[in-house]
Amino acid sequence: MSTATETAHPSAAPLSILNDEEKMFQATIRRFARERIGPHVRAMDEASLFRKELLHEMFELGLMGIEIPEEYGGQGGNFFQAVLAVEALAEVDPSAAVIVDVQNTIANNVIIRWGNQDQKRRYLPKLARDIVASFGLSEAGSGSDAFALATRAVKRGDHYFLTGRKLWITNAAEAGLYLVFANANPESGHRGITCFLVERNFPGFQVGKKEDKLGIRASSTCELILDDCQVPAENVLGEVGKGYKIAIETLNEGRIAIGSQMVGLAQGALSHSIAYAKQRQQFGKPIADFQGVQFELADMATDVEAARLLVYNSARLRDAGLPFVTEAAMAKYFASQIAESVASRAVEIHGGVGFTKDYPVEKLYRDAKIGRIYEGTSNMQKLTIAKQILA
Repeated sequence: MSTATETAHPSAAPLSILNDEEKMFQATIRRFARERIGPHVRAMDEASLFRKELLHEMFELGLMGIEIPEEYGGQGGNFFQAVLAVEALAEVDPSAAVIVDVQNTIANNVIIRWGNQDQKRRYLPKLARDIVASFGLSEAGSGSDAFALATRAVKRGDHYFLTGRKLWITNAAEAGLYLVFANANPESGHRGITCFLVERNFPGFQVGKKEDKLGIRASSTCELILDDCQVPAENVLGEVGKGYKIAIETLNEGRIAIGSQMVGLAQGALSHSIAYAKQRQQFGKPIADFQGVQFELADMATDVEAARLLVYNSARLRDAGLPFVTEAAMAKYFASQIAESVASRAVEIHGGVGFTKDYPVEKLYRDAKIGRIYEGTSNMQKLTIAKQILA
């Protein structure tokens, strides 16, 4: 009689088991995060500024062009590798993780999938080498209702002229390229929304106020000001009126990476808690010996693993070309809940020192809150899940 091992499908590997290439990739990023980013995390958080030399090193490591094909100077990797990178960076600094996240799973992804050959040739090598990109969708009146856009695009001759303001745009301070969504045909509603490739030096474009945030402070979040911004017609990404489809499908994928950022954050908080519980002495022994602390750590570890499995599953579904929208929403929703909960409990395990800036869990607690807000709030994820399971 055959055993379960003998009859198992050879490709049905456990979700959390990485192949040799993935293990090496993950180990390299973790070492970079620990050795190069780690010493600067507190100072960057206080200054609300990501160090330029670290950004340069992320380009040199290939972290900013993971899925860009090798012919354009990228790594030729897959989406799951981008998810691994975001997770590994977030264990040390969620700000670094979101910079890599937006570059790869949002900006690069959009151009790879929707750009024509000329646009790929012009922009992908730069994005792999030294240009940061940003995704300009949100506005003051269009948060969860992301497509109630007020920004307008009017064609005159061989250019479009964009007018409006974008808010809460990640990577905006460092970026040289912006994917800006504007309505080129307001009478058609969301069917007029169009995506434009806007370079920082285009006439009529400027980066405005930088937000002073609760968490992920080293990651820039700014407004974009478009005052009759002049964009060549050849910089329309995809087709005129296809911006709605581009944005919604891109955000569905990007939510998986936000889930991985939250998993990495939660893992970092858990790891700090385990280390502290082993060395902190109370009543003559480490607090890790107390059952109350053990139960907390066990709950935290279980939550982190469950969130990781949701994220890995949705990422592998996406790479396999299978439906993943429900799983992506579940992963983002659950992982953001877990990150906030685990970071909070990590502060409590550390006690009084956990409430100070001398220990990293205080920052992770602040960083965790954004997970339930950006790239679709938790309530929007629940709406997506409900619509999918009731369809």
